[in-house]
Amino acid sequence: MKKFIVSLFTVLLCASSVVAQDSLVVAPVTDSMQVTIEQSVDSAAVIEQTTIMPWRPKPGKAMLMSALIPGGGQAYNRKYWKIPIVCAGYAALIYAISWNGKYYNDYKRAYISIADNDPATNDYQEYIPAGQVVDDSYMYWLTDALNKKQLSYRQNRDLSIICIVGFYGLTILDAFVDAQLYDFDINPDLSLRVEPILTNDLLNSRTSFGLNCKLTF
Repeated sequence: MKKFIVSLFTVLLCASSVVAQDSLVVAPVTDSMQVTIEQSVDSAAVIEQTTIMPWRPKPGKAMLMSALIPGGGQAYNRKYWKIPIVCAGYAALIYAISWNGKYYNDYKRAYISIADNDPATNDYQEYIPAGQVVDDSYMYWLTDALNKKQLSYRQNRDLSIICIVGFYGLTILDAFVDAQLYDFDINPDLSLRVEPILTNDLLNSRTSFGLNCKLTF
């Protein structure tokens, strides 16, 4: 009987140790847990890739926009206050070309009509005041005056054309420089201060005034 109790106790002890070992076994990773981990990693990678970078204009694109559209490069660089200046410059130069061209053509036609000695062409007569005595000396003066006028207006028209070409190139250059120096850092500590000073000359017993310039950087 005593041996039976000892044997039974030994069997129960072994069974309890096996149960304890089974309870310590780590549960295997399921498919749902693996999918959750992969989704978390992918989300972190997407957030890292979609980080917003600061906008910076491209100089080549700014030049192209300015070359194709008046003020386009300035708009691309987000310098909107320059657009009215560019448009006003083009409008003024186009008007100057048109205005000088019109008067050049009028005076040129009148000069040709008076210089060809053809009675059928009398465009110059509109420049003769009413009641003016027309003689050879006056006709000579009028011919010279019409010639000078048409040359002057032609020169002004050609100069306006040169100016609009130069202004066109200047707007392209301005767009390129603005884009190139878009993120150029200007130190806010840089300043120039000018103030009046009063100097007492004790040796000569007199007072003098001046300016004091102070550069801070």
